[in-house]
Amino acid sequence: MDHKFHVHLVSDSTGETLNAMATAALAQFEDVDVMIHPYALVRSEFQLGRALDHIAIMPGLVFFTLANTALREKLLARCIDLRVRAIDILEGPVMALRQFLGAAETHKVGRQHEVDARYLDRIEVLNFTIAHDDGQSLDSIDGAEVILTGASRTSKTPTCVYLAIRGVRAANVPLVPRMPPPQQLLDARTPLVVGLWVSPDRLVQVRRNRLSTMGEQRDTNYVDLDAVRAEVAATRQLFERQGWPMIDVSRRSIEETAAAVMNLLNERREPRE
Repeated sequence: MDHKFHVHLVSDSTGETLNAMATAALAQFEDVDVMIHPYALVRSEFQLGRALDHIAIMPGLVFFTLANTALREKLLARCIDLRVRAIDILEGPVMALRQFLGAAETHKVGRQHEVDARYLDRIEVLNFTIAHDDGQSLDSIDGAEVILTGASRTSKTPTCVYLAIRGVRAANVPLVPRMPPPQQLLDARTPLVVGLWVSPDRLVQVRRNRLSTMGEQRDTNYVDLDAVRAEVAATRQLFERQGWPMIDVSRRSIEETAAAVMNLLNERREPRE
């Protein structure tokens, strides 16, 4: 008989940290039926009481981040009464930092989400990436830290957006078959230019899926296997001629591709530093 498990996420902030942690941890388990119950912005006894009432109805594992000591103690006491396990996911890291830094924490709620200069910088970086998506604004592309280039449907745009969220000023330029790459791309010296490529079989599959969602059924060179093989080969030859590092994104997630790009960027920065 199948058994449903309940995981409760109690946070006094947006809950993004807990959700990311739970999603990453649960990805390690297969064939389990887990229901996630998020409770965000829990900052009063009333709000905590409502969350605890739900936990009592559907007992399960409780992950929490509560800066308020009184709320934290109330949650732990009630979980003991309910005989459910409650884990403060920041307790270990905060304790380690307390010992390492020799300073006490402030217990300030939602401090990581304050609008400060770094946040505004991220918004500016994201705006730059959007303005330089898909070969736009080529005349100012040299202001990018990273330029991703490659054939159509090689995950350039989503990878750039992910990099921008991480604070990397990214742009992307598509390579079109039988057309020379933009001169601004070839002349770029300040940015790190990275070539993305996908195995021809995989690229045809991705492109067919894309055309299908658009209601397009005609066969064209865009999805012809021989034509795509030639296109991929041409892009890889360009990467090699230009000395650009390249990444095979055939089976990579956006996060994995972005991590590989950031590793390349860090390797490039180290000699300069």
